[in-house]
Amino acid sequence: MNDAPPKSIAIEDLIARVGTETGVSRWFLIDQARIDAFADVTEDHQFIHVDPEAAKSTPFGGTIAHGFLTLSMLSALARDALPRPRGVAMGVNYGFEKLRFVAPVRAGRRIRGRFVLLDVVKRSLLEFQMRNKVTVEIEGSDKPALVAEWLTLYVMEPDQNEAETK
Repeated sequence: MNDAPPKSIAIEDLIARVGTETGVSRWFLIDQARIDAFADVTEDHQFIHVDPEAAKSTPFGGTIAHGFLTLSMLSALARDALPRPRGVAMGVNYGFEKLRFVAPVRAGRRIRGRFVLLDVVKRSLLEFQMRNKVTVEIEGSDKPALVAEWLTLYVMEPDQNEAETK
């Protein structure tokens, strides 16, 4: 996508973009400090993540990010890349249809998210479920870090005109 995504978009305009790439984020650095902080929060201190010296002897040649760290970056990648439907009261993660960790992210590498809107389902008067294919690319690598179909539920603000007439 050549143009930066609009900051907000009418839900109807977003629905019209189903099947298209709706955003590409900027590059985010996954350095050892970020990996170590994630290890502390999740209590996952496996040496391949936090011990650069020991990790040198692995097939990775150094430390790698936790797969779940890469996955957790989706919120930041999406916030950076995707337009927000106008009138949203809140958006929540709803889950994944598919998720695969394809290649490890080595410490010091940068990642970005590429998003394709697969569908929008109106679940109720005020709820829309989005399904995005997201590919987390690793700078300089042919293989992505992960690919997923990510579900997000948007709850819309009640229309002020409807609220006044009820």
